[in-house]
Order: sequence, then structure tokens, then C-alpha cells
Amino acid sequence: MQLVIGGAFSGKRKIVKDTIGTCSWVSAYQEDRIEDWETRWLHGTTLVIEGWEKWIADELTTSENNDDIRSVYNALFQTLFEEEQRRKNKIVLIMLEMGKGIVPLQKKDRRLRDIAGWIAQDAAQLSDQVDYVWNGLARRLK
Repeated sequence: MQLVIGGAFSGKRKIVKDTIGTCSWVSAYQEDRIEDWETRWLHGTTLVIEGWEKWIADELTTSENNDDIRSVYNALFQTLFEEEQRRKNKIVLIMLEMGKGIVPLQKKDRRLRDIAGWIAQDAAQLSDQVDYVWNGLARRLK
């Protein structure tokens, strides 16, 4: 698995499109559900998943327990990792880095930032490659 992370509009999607061949995309920005990855991932393509902060925000409305939300995403990452090995096709996770800005005033916004940060750490730990994108430039971190 590969994690591409960076701020909003930093060029993450362009970097992925320019460096990865044929892709199957699952995007919260296009109103896709995270569960759509199974049906959207076409044979012989790289699966790209983006919009994690939107899916996490949805979880915040149904769960008060941060550890439960994190566990759900950890289980998903493990499933994706295993499926990547089985299919022998790559998965790229594009995540928004939310922790390098002004601390949000609203409690729910701080909670989203915190959980998204923990989930990004979990994704980075499981990923073989991690790239940070800033101003359209990618730096390999792992």
C-alpha cells in the first residue's frame, strides 16, 4: 500500500495521476462510499481511495467513541492490505493532512482533526511507501 498525504489542494491527486498507471478511483468527493472499493476496483488496475476526512466526519455523527472509529478504519486497512496482496495490484490512499494549521475552535472539528491524524498514522504504519505532497512536490518519507 502507498499513502500520499498533504494539505488541501497541495497536488496529491495530480501526483498520483502522473505516477500511477490505470486506476480505479473511490472518492468521497464524488459521493462514493468507502464500501464501494470492492465493486469499483477493476482487475489489473491500481485502487486509489480519497476523501477519508469526509467518511471519518460521517462516523463522528454515529459514534461517540474515538477508539471505535479508529478500530473500524484499522480493520479496513488490514482488509485492503490483504486484498492488495491477493490481487497483486497496488492500493494508493490519498489523505488530507489536517494537523499543520490553526487549531479548530469547534470541538467537533478538533475531534475530526485528531481522529484523522490517528488514522493517517495507522495508514502510514501499514503502508510500504509514504509520500508527503506540498506545493505539487512529493517527498518520500518511507
